[in-house]
Amino acid sequence: MRLIALVYSVAVYALFLGSFVYLIPFLGGDMTAFIGAPKTIDAGTSPLDGAPPALVNIGLLLLFGVQHSIMARAGFKKALTRIIPAPAERATYVLASVVLLALLYICWIPMDGVVWTFAESAFGGAAMAIYFLGIGLILASTFQINHFELFGLLQAWLGFKQKEAAPAHFQTPFLYRIVRHPLYLGFVIAFWATAHMTVGHLLFAAIWTIYIFVAVGYEERDMLALFGDQYRDYMAKVPSIFPFGVRK
Repeated sequence: MRLIALVYSVAVYALFLGSFVYLIPFLGGDMTAFIGAPKTIDAGTSPLDGAPPALVNIGLLLLFGVQHSIMARAGFKKALTRIIPAPAERATYVLASVVLLALLYICWIPMDGVVWTFAESAFGGAAMAIYFLGIGLILASTFQINHFELFGLLQAWLGFKQKEAAPAHFQTPFLYRIVRHPLYLGFVIAFWATAHMTVGHLLFAAIWTIYIFVAVGYEERDMLALFGDQYRDYMAKVPSIFPFGVRK
């Protein structure tokens, strides 16, 4: 069973890498046309073509958000580990996220109305550079903490070796001394940095940005419960998502 959990977690991690790599051209749209993705946020067909695009797209985004929120709660994790081995719990969370992300890629219905466009100007190159900066910040943030724990590999490896995980300890590597949530900042940058903003892209960016701010509240509640005054002092000194201002 320990070997099965390890192989399962490695397979899920590979699926995650594929889904994340595809997010780059999917969200990049015309800016990443050189990649040749068959479906992007602004182009391609959906098996749900003919249905109201706004309702379908909002439903897909909310489904992903609900899964993330519910499966991240301690009560759900405890219930899940009654069914599957604890070392595979995080990988199962990641797998559910990958499945829903793939569903979003497949079923998303492009909405073509243009909100702004300056792809042919000098600002087009700047928007693409900022977009890839956001993607880079997402990746860098995961390695600033424990990338392999975040995606379930460490838990499976420790389970395979029959070792206990080290007790959680509070740390603030470089990016986390600038903002408390650099991972979320990277996503916000990637959502909004585009030279060609369509109605569909705007819907995607707006809903997921709102979800990020809601998720931060739940996440910080958990961190306060875990680290107490140590995290409370951190909140008083370091801004939440954007590197200006201080949340008290």
